[in-house]
Amino acid sequence: MGYPKFVIRKSSNGKFYFNLHAVNTKVIATSEMYESKGACENGIDSVKTNAPIAETDDQS
Repeated sequence: MGYPKFVIRKSSNGKFYFNLHAVNTKVIATSEMYESKGACENGIDSVKTNAPIAETDDQS
């Protein structure tokens, strides 16, 4: 599989999370911890759906 891509991982505490990798293979985002793999997959779906329409709120 090429890049960009989502990579699902399982942490040492048994919870699931995902990393979003850019075309250059670098991690550009890491999710929260999820109790189940299904919830993690739902999180990925949410990012895919919502990120293209999300606004930037610069609070710097």
